[in-house]
Amino acid sequence: MYKPLVLITGLLIGLTACRSNVDIAGPNQKLADSVDLKRFLGKWYVHGFTPTFLDKNAVNATETYKLGEDGKINTTYAFRKHEPGGKQKTYKPVGWVHDKRTSAEWRMRFFGLFTAPYYILYVDENYETTVVGHPKKELAWIMSRSPQVESDTYNRLLDELKNRDYKLERFRRMQQEW
Repeated sequence: MYKPLVLITGLLIGLTACRSNVDIAGPNQKLADSVDLKRFLGKWYVHGFTPTFLDKNAVNATETYKLGEDGKINTTYAFRKHEPGGKQKTYKPVGWVHDKRTSAEWRMRFFGLFTAPYYILYVDENYETTVVGHPKKELAWIMSRSPQVESDTYNRLLDELKNRDYKLERFRRMQQEW
């Protein structure tokens, strides 16, 4: 009976410790110089991502950001399982801007339990493409405003991650068929 409680407590302490170090030290990599939050909000199509246990078989993923009255960023991450006609899954983490000077560093709270840094590494001047990362450089996302992205554009955005020494062994291109 105590084993699960000890495991959960240890996990929460570990997550809190990791989060605290990032908060104190600041980002461990170069982020976008400045993000216009109003222009960044809205719907993004995920074209490349590092799968997690929640979305390992995802296709047609989108990430939508809306500013709430409380100033928090209401996020909807939606995708289909395995194929474009597969079962839809939706997650709704809540975010907020951590660095108000640049708006490039956010925090996201998942399931009301844990908080993780969310780094906007790059956004083009027209707010049509973006690259998002994480302090450990193991999780990353390439997104655009369109369900289709040219291969040259995708490869250029992937180079953003390679040039920052992201661990891309598990990173994969997202199937987008609408």
